[in-house]
This record gives sequence, C-alpha cells and structure tokens, in this order.
Amino acid sequence: MKTIGLIGGMSWESSLEYYRILNEEVKARLGGLHSASCIMLSVDFAEIEVLQREGRWQESGQILAYAAQSLERAGADLIVLCTNTMHKVADAIQAQVRIPFLHIADAAAHAIQAAGLHTVGLLGTRFTMEQDFYRTRLVEQHGLTVLIPDDAGREIVHQVIYNELVLGKINPESKQRYLDIIAQLVAEGAEGIILGCTEIGLLVHPEDTPVPLFDTTHIHAIAAVEAALTEML
Repeated sequence: MKTIGLIGGMSWESSLEYYRILNEEVKARLGGLHSASCIMLSVDFAEIEVLQREGRWQESGQILAYAAQSLERAGADLIVLCTNTMHKVADAIQAQVRIPFLHIADAAAHAIQAAGLHTVGLLGTRFTMEQDFYRTRLVEQHGLTVLIPDDAGREIVHQVIYNELVLGKINPESKQRYLDIIAQLVAEGAEGIILGCTEIGLLVHPEDTPVPLFDTTHIHAIAAVEAALTEML
C-alpha cells in the first residue's frame, strides 16, 4: 500500500472527514484489520485565510509547498490537498515535490463523467466559483459545462462556508438557502451539483436534492485510496 500524504487544516472539520473516509474505504476493500497508510500535516487555517482574503496567493503557495515537501520527506508516495480553494496554488505545490499530486477537480470531473453528466452547478468559496483555476480546468481539460449561482447566491454560499461550516456550525436556515440556490441551478440546466468546498457535504446530503451531488471530499478521498492501492489490486 502506498502512503498518502494529506495537507489538512483548511478546515480541520473536513480534514477529519478525509481521514475517516480513507480508513473506512481501505477496510472495506481489504478487509480484516486493514487501515490507510497516511501522513497528515495540518496547517493553521487562520494564517491561510488571511492570505486568501488579501490575495497573497504566492505566500500561501509557499506554505503549502513546504508542507508537501515535508510529507514527501516523511515517506508519502502521493499528495492530497484537503481543500478545493487552495488548489489555486496546485502548480506551485506540484513543482516542489517529485511525487504525484492528486488534483481534486480532476477527481470530481471523472466522477461526473462516470455518471454520464455534462452540465453541473458549482458551489464553493467565491475564489473557487469566480476565479479560473477550478472552473477552467473542468471546462477545458474535461469538457464539462459549469454553472455558478448569481452574485447574491455566491455571497450566501461563501459567507456560510467561512462564518459557519469551517467553525463546525450546521444551521438549518443556511441549509435551506443552499437548497434554494441548488434548485435555481437545476432550473438553469444543471444535471448535478459539485460541492466544491470540502465542508459543504457537512450541510447538504444526497437525499436533499433531486439531482446527484458530487461531494469533493468523498470523491477526492476515494481517488486517493485507489491510487494508494493500485499496485495491490
């Protein structure tokens, strides 16, 4: 089994989910007492959030690249960045390590394509919804059509993430607002919805919506397990 290197802490609420999913999936696939071989380096999200807000992406990229290097030195065979937004600096991270980097948008796209869908809505932070690093990858590298909420919807999604979900707060009123936004995206033609922030899956669940939800936390963790077990299967 290969060792999975996890860069976590953004937020630790969703990093916890990664650890749970990795171990449950390895046990399900291998049985017995098997669990995932993994190493996690968890950063201080308060520092990262300031750099996000101030647009200091190069500095945040340096921090996460150093984290990846530390994981590589510790014996990791692949890197998983446990956040969607910080994939904005994915190239900076990959450039500083020799081991593979599993991009979360690629994992999501493969799951969407496997489901036979082409048009999807995207929920996430404003950075993920509005900037090119995520949507453009889905469109240009995977041929998907990606819809995002209107400006008011994007503000709601963003604020709930930073003011509630990363703090572990699950608010029924916020859930309903998310479901209303999802309904609008479906009305505009979305065949499925990408939960493009690793905390959103804590708030909305597959049974809540009429279309498939693509929970990037779960999808990314499963992709990491598949990569870790490739040589064993």
